Amino acid sequence: MYEFTEDCMLHIDAIDEEHKRLFQMINEAFELVEKTEDVTAIGQSLIANLKDYAATHLAHEEAYMESIHDPELPLQKTEHAAFAKTINEFKLDTTSPRNARRSLNELLTYLVHWLYHHILSSDMMIGKMIPTEESTEDPFAFTDKYKTGITFVDDEHRKLFEIISDTNDLIHDQLLHDKYDEIMRLLAELRDYTELHFSEEEALMERIHYPELPSQKRAHAAFVDRLVNIDLDEMEDLDDNQQVYLLDLIQFLLNWLANHILACDKKIGEYMRENHISE
Repeated sequence: MYEFTEDCMLHIDAIDEEHKRLFQMINEAFELVEKTEDVTAIGQSLIANLKDYAATHLAHEEAYMESIHDPELPLQKTEHAAFAKTINEFKLDTTSPRNARRSLNELLTYLVHWLYHHILSSDMMIGKMIPTEESTEDPFAFTDKYKTGITFVDDEHRKLFEIISDTNDLIHDQLLHDKYDEIMRLLAELRDYTELHFSEEEALMERIHYPELPSQKRAHAAFVDRLVNIDLDEMEDLDDNQQVYLLDLIQFLLNWLANHILACDKKIGEYMRENHISE
């Protein structure tokens, strides 16, 4: 059973309800697969329904983002299109009941993985992507509002802010023409340090029996997946479009990190203080 938990909620009622319905449909499908000997007929019907519902949901989500002028909309459309292509091209293997069951399970597993990761890495930022030029403070500064009160966590968060800031400075450096390799190095450093930080943060949460560890792990996995799948192929000559792509990427990474710290990580410090747990 795959649960639509609190960490998956955007607190945008219409979108949350559609996400919840998608989880319900996937769970119902898994149950049918377990109970039915030959899933070929129900599988084909179910796949058609899932495709239609997913397409409707993605359209609603994009319309909402357009209505609030969300700067993340172009990237969301790209992710949605890739997802739609995958499920629309999927063909159920009907060569035998066993193959049909295996084939349907593969699709459902893909749907669950994509849905969790998309909600936690992309949808979670709907309405929160404030352009850095509109901020009244340095958006790359690790200020007191981000402090959890856990020394090593705060130090690692500060380091992540610094890497993102360095990458942003490099992208804006008009005098440095051959900067592709350095950008790649910084993004690789960001990915590696993020994985290290998440690992150590999760170890802390496990040690203190933090109740929200499962949701934190899902959010961490989604963000790392986003970092791992950054597409910078053929970007050695940074033209205007690629420059925009990189700046949008940095804005997303910064906003996700800031939002995650404020909405999730600060609760770890509160939990430790409330339960008199030391580092």
